Amino acid sequence: MHKHFVVSLVACAAVLTFSSVSGAQTWNYAGLSNEELKTPPSGPAPTRDLTGTWDAGGAGIGGSGQADERAAAQAPFTPLGLEMAKKFKPGNGPRSAPVAEINDPLSTLGDPSGFPRLLTFELRPVQMFQTPTQVVMLYMFEKRWRVIWTDGRALPTDPDPRWYGYSVGRWEDDATFVVQTIGLDDRTWIDNSGSPHSTDLRVEERYRRVSQNMLELTVTIDDQKVYTKPWLARNKLPLRLVPANVDLMEMIPAASEAQAYTKDISSQTTAK
Repeated sequence: MHKHFVVSLVACAAVLTFSSVSGAQTWNYAGLSNEELKTPPSGPAPTRDLTGTWDAGGAGIGGSGQADERAAAQAPFTPLGLEMAKKFKPGNGPRSAPVAEINDPLSTLGDPSGFPRLLTFELRPVQMFQTPTQVVMLYMFEKRWRVIWTDGRALPTDPDPRWYGYSVGRWEDDATFVVQTIGLDDRTWIDNSGSPHSTDLRVEERYRRVSQNMLELTVTIDDQKVYTKPWLARNKLPLRLVPANVDLMEMIPAASEAQAYTKDISSQTTAK
């Protein structure tokens, strides 16, 4: 696991494990147990409906450099991408740096993780609900929210870059919801391994409702300035439906924790 947010993760470890929450109202819920995550798909999927709280378990929690390895294998850097990657010093992955050299803006500055890193690194439980014109996603990690417009609007043609971009979605069929996101701030990383991107990045999410209690998420990265071809950051990642009566725990990587990380760890480590 990355050295990120030592204080937060230690606190998370202290949260009680709930082997079953189906019969009681639950506060400060950290996620499904390993056994609950193994529950097989059951019941038919409702039509065009993502409503509920969903959890990918340990598979949603990145940090092993998997996305960066996919990028290297599937979509080699362009010359610009290679130069950008050299400037990033992650704590994980094949290009991991000594602690004193890490410049991850999430852990050293307390910047937002941004998008799509919210999907590739700390994809903790996420609550989804729908209105006639939007799909709204509430993420446990960072306590962030995203609006995906479904009213037929086009994406902006010259967007001012944002941490979480601009998103539109449509139902490809009764079980598959497809999201396109652009206008992403290039200060953010694609993943925990320091994979860079430009403001031309386009991210596609595909949510396929396999059954009543299971979703599959596929995430495609497309940035022609940085990578020679599109590549998969997530490929049919399964998410399980969480009981409706749980209150999700708060997990916010605060700027004060980033300062403590820099002071107590980085500043006391001599680069070799």
